[in-house]
Amino acid sequence: MELGVGFAYIGNEVKIKIGDRNNYIDFLLFNYKFNCFVVVELKVTEFKAEYIGQITKYINYVDKNIKELFNDKTVGVVICKKENRFIMEYCSDDRIFTTTYEVK
Repeated sequence: MELGVGFAYIGNEVKIKIGDRNNYIDFLLFNYKFNCFVVVELKVTEFKAEYIGQITKYINYVDKNIKELFNDKTVGVVICKKENRFIMEYCSDDRIFTTTYEVK
């Protein structure tokens, strides 16, 4: 609900195989308002540059292996404990978004 409306839950720890390695998408959602899959990665640290590469790899995998031709391009959300705007400034992919969380 915190991400907004229109989301349908597909799964968590969704196993994908890239080459001979298994990878796990933290949460895979589908947004029926925007007709696209949403890859969500949860991190317990400050946002790091390597998270961009990880989520880009997952987005591309979903686009090539899961989404249908009539679906829009997959987007990614990285939820971190602390944001780092300097790293995001150099992220050229406008399909990746970041947000933070607070533990109470």
